Amino acid sequence: MARVALVTGGTRGIGAAISRALKDAGRTVVATYHGNEAAAQAFHAETGIRVIRFDVAKFEECQEAAAKIANEVGPVEILVNNAGITRDAGFSRMTFEMWQSVIDTNLTSCFNMTKAVYDGMRSRKFGRIVNVSSINGQAGQAGQANYSAAKAGILGFTKALAQEAARFSITVNAIAPGYIDTDMVRAVPADVLEKIIARIPVGRLGQPEEIARGVVFLTADEAGFITGATLTINGGHYMT
Repeated sequence: MARVALVTGGTRGIGAAISRALKDAGRTVVATYHGNEAAAQAFHAETGIRVIRFDVAKFEECQEAAAKIANEVGPVEILVNNAGITRDAGFSRMTFEMWQSVIDTNLTSCFNMTKAVYDGMRSRKFGRIVNVSSINGQAGQAGQANYSAAKAGILGFTKALAQEAARFSITVNAIAPGYIDTDMVRAVPADVLEKIIARIPVGRLGQPEEIARGVVFLTADEAGFITGATLTINGGHYMT
């Protein structure tokens, strides 16, 4: 029976590419979304991947969604914490709401979703968890104190949980994408984007499918000796 994979924020951008790649790898995929109903339904119609709407920043909603998926599809054995938002501003103009909403959606969601499936993974003695961080969680970025903090927090969460989970044959890894050709990045003013690309050694933006291949690799049954790692996929923009 195919392993069930849950991808948060899995109907658009990088998340959509991850969902498609996991399906192509033989997984039974469920993709979550929150805001864009039309995009989610178009994604479902195109791919046949089941979609479910809830807010990953809300603990109880995550618990309820995980239980629903377990009952209707099967227990989640692969979790990809990909959901994320931006609320960019210089720190002097950043409000508490801008800070909190990004922390809740990008970082607290990793706790919420992992908590919802972790005990089941422990009892079955198998799990693959991949948390999507960012180059800006590694290097920082002006105007993104909230986003950089959340994405850096994901790296600490990954390393800590990996140490606890390993004895249950659960791996916990992170992927840190660089600048990827998504709607979010394409919304950057053209002159700014040109300067960003000029600093990327390979000379281009990444493609969502390049991140998705990393997720497929880390979630394979054969990837059991890789845990607590951060796979950096950024075209050489920031080398660790």
